[in-house]
Amino acid sequence: MMKILAIESSCDETAAAVVEGRCQRLQVLSNIVSSQIKLHRPYGGVVPELAAREHILNILPVVQKTLSQAGLTFDRQHKPKGLGMLAVTAGPGLATSLLVGVETAKALAYAWQLPLLPINHIAGHIYSVFLADHSPDIKFPAVILTVSGGHNLLVLMTKHLAFHTIGETRDDAAGEAFDKGAKLLGLGYPGGPAIAKAATLFNPAVDPAVMPLPRPMIKDQGLDFSFSGLKTALLYALAKDQHWNKRVPAYASEYQAAIIDVLTDKTIKAAQKYKAKTVILSGGVSANELLRQKLPATLKKTCPSVNFYCPPLAYTTDNAAMIASAAYRQWPHGKKTTALNKVQIKPNWEL
Repeated sequence: MMKILAIESSCDETAAAVVEGRCQRLQVLSNIVSSQIKLHRPYGGVVPELAAREHILNILPVVQKTLSQAGLTFDRQHKPKGLGMLAVTAGPGLATSLLVGVETAKALAYAWQLPLLPINHIAGHIYSVFLADHSPDIKFPAVILTVSGGHNLLVLMTKHLAFHTIGETRDDAAGEAFDKGAKLLGLGYPGGPAIAKAATLFNPAVDPAVMPLPRPMIKDQGLDFSFSGLKTALLYALAKDQHWNKRVPAYASEYQAAIIDVLTDKTIKAAQKYKAKTVILSGGVSANELLRQKLPATLKKTCPSVNFYCPPLAYTTDNAAMIASAAYRQWPHGKKTTALNKVQIKPNWEL
């Protein structure tokens, strides 16, 4: 049994969590996320300088609240009782944001004389599936689609902690494409939830459909993605439609469908090419309801013997519980903690 305190600050969420591991089962004792959405909404995206300042203000209160909610008390040396390790997101992410989390974790590890494990943010998203009530039985090889505003990857996992990137975006990630599309449609930030909400208002039986948008690289046999052209296609379509503002739900529906079609098709191709036994969906965009429905449904039709897993909705967007999950998986595999003076941020850390 081990209790892990994890810290996540790679972008605009200040997060901390305490997770307890017993054999292969994980129990989230607390998971606190301080969101900055309202702060960045007027700018239509994350402003790094503002994000870093907000992390500085929030990080210690978030950690304190996390420890309290987990029911941890302190001994005479002011060390949380039962805590065995700290973990922190070291990258990839915004350098100034990562720095706040890493330096805070290093200070706490030093003060409490506990080991500290730097964790890759994307690995955290992948291991978020183990935070479900029933831990999944992952059979290898596994193909993972992990997609958010900052990354868009297809990963082949041949065993635990053995990752091989087999597909990535050549420009915008899907989450970034959602943000840009929402901005064009006047739907606000963050774009993914805004477009999904607007799309639910489209009634094909009553509302006229819009011109179909392209599905970039969907016919390409490779596994890379590209979404910048889709945003441009939407821009041109709106420029030609004098009444587009009265047909926002139709455009939102078509735009969302184009992104989900590409993500689904590429993932199925990867599963077939690598004879996957498991497909995992993770990352912030995995919260999209249409994607959570279409990918497993298509997988069941094309590859009926392949298992499908995705994390609970609470752990799809950036959080610290997923970082603790990845740390717990690395610890029993002989991963040594790094000396505190060598724990550094890695803004471009590849999986």
